[in-house]
Amino acid sequence: MTITIWGVRGSVASPGAETARYGGNTSCVEVRGARGGMLVLDAGTGIRRLGASLPGGFRRVDVLLTHLHMDHIQGLGFFAPLFDAGIETHLWGPASAALDLRSRLVRYFSPPLFPVHLRDVPGLVLHEVSDGVADVGEFHVRSALVCHPGPTVGYRITTANATFTYLPDHEPALGVPSFPGEPDWTSGHALAAGADLLLHDAQYTDAEYVDRAGWGHSAIAHALAFARLADVKRLVTFHHDPSHDDAAIDRLTAEAVAAAKPPFPVTAGAEGAVFDL
Repeated sequence: MTITIWGVRGSVASPGAETARYGGNTSCVEVRGARGGMLVLDAGTGIRRLGASLPGGFRRVDVLLTHLHMDHIQGLGFFAPLFDAGIETHLWGPASAALDLRSRLVRYFSPPLFPVHLRDVPGLVLHEVSDGVADVGEFHVRSALVCHPGPTVGYRITTANATFTYLPDHEPALGVPSFPGEPDWTSGHALAAGADLLLHDAQYTDAEYVDRAGWGHSAIAHALAFARLADVKRLVTFHHDPSHDDAAIDRLTAEAVAAAKPPFPVTAGAEGAVFDL
């Protein structure tokens, strides 16, 4: 399994010289399998470049959305395969008790927010997910609801030789007197347990988190503590705050690793980074 990051930023795209090294596009990750299968995780602004990079010959693309906040779907309307009648696009997203997935996506795919109606997108197949499993080509995908204003799901993607967990927007420390606590009571733990690679929300510093508890994101220290609790083999921090420039991410990551001394490598997620599992 090969993981490629196309967008790593949280909340809002933040392009500029000060974010050029880690990147300013919002959440989008490509997963490739050994047999050529592909999944796209989230449709932030990074999905535009991913779509433009795809070679000819694709007849199906699966896009797995964690939730429908704008930073995770804003690039969907600029994903070229979506408008190719020769490609069947399968869009997976969290179920809701209020409205079905199509009704919620229509809020974005319609004027005044977008000039193209969802009904005019050819070959679109929608799937609602919550807590469950599905086989998508060569990938075994497990989804589960996680702690983030939503509804929001995380994904555990498994092939014959590797496991990758994707938790880009996640606040497992919410309401916990001391974090981490018991694994069975920790949001997302079952998805991440023993993963070869965990990509996890690390948007805030400890000080920033104090004023933003309940917003659905983690401090970097929480991400490291969660990864240790889940006994993962590698952590990639993700959903960098738009106010954190490249130098800040370098410093904050180094400080967090020095304080936590994790028994696994920690990498700050950057656009263009590739991880072979």
